[in-house]
Amino acid sequence: MTELVYEQPLNEKIRSYLRLEYLDKQLQSNLSHDHQHRCFYPLFSLCELSERCDYRNEILKDIERHLLQLNKWQELDSADHQQINIYINALTQAREHLQKPERFGSQLKQDRFISALRQRFGMPGACCNFDLPQLHFWLSKPWEEKQQDYRTWIAHFEPLLTPIALLLQLTRSTAHYDNAIAHAGFYQGDSAQALALVRVKVDAAHGCYPTISGHKNRFAIHFVQFEHQRHSDRSIDFLLATCA
Repeated sequence: MTELVYEQPLNEKIRSYLRLEYLDKQLQSNLSHDHQHRCFYPLFSLCELSERCDYRNEILKDIERHLLQLNKWQELDSADHQQINIYINALTQAREHLQKPERFGSQLKQDRFISALRQRFGMPGACCNFDLPQLHFWLSKPWEEKQQDYRTWIAHFEPLLTPIALLLQLTRSTAHYDNAIAHAGFYQGDSAQALALVRVKVDAAHGCYPTISGHKNRFAIHFVQFEHQRHSDRSIDFLLATCA
């Protein structure tokens, strides 16, 4: 059985966090394996997003909100005090790094190699060695040297990506998966509490995937048959988690 997890953000903030998390996972994958020039695509996407949006204040507000909640939980006898302390220490440290005034990735603008590559990467087929001989030279370096260069470049974004990972982990931990059934391929849910994220876990053997829409108090899930690209008329068993 292959279970796939689909996530749908129900507000713009979580949508942004998930995009940043996705790029972070790609960065880490490129740090672990030599993917040649493909390693630059998530790096440049992250540069563009961090230049376009200032995430710092929103993240700091979220950190303060979670620290307040964690400190309240710490007073409960039934709480896992050790785990709570781990989160409190991690969030406090992340907050300190975020309070530095430097803009994320700003130093990469001064890197002439990165700047030259970034200008070209948006063009189709622009990674040929006659377009970017400096890239051809860099790709010929030993993997250990390239890995160290890449580690240096992505370190500029760690003050942004580290708290994002922590905040999403806390958001996902607010709800467990429950059994659910989509009758005739459709499921609708609502909540008196404002929701941030809907998570759907479904067996790939069903041959369908969910399309999820909604807002903070209501959401709908339609299951679509992959082979025919149309709404499923079968009842689909799946697991559902609604995270606040």
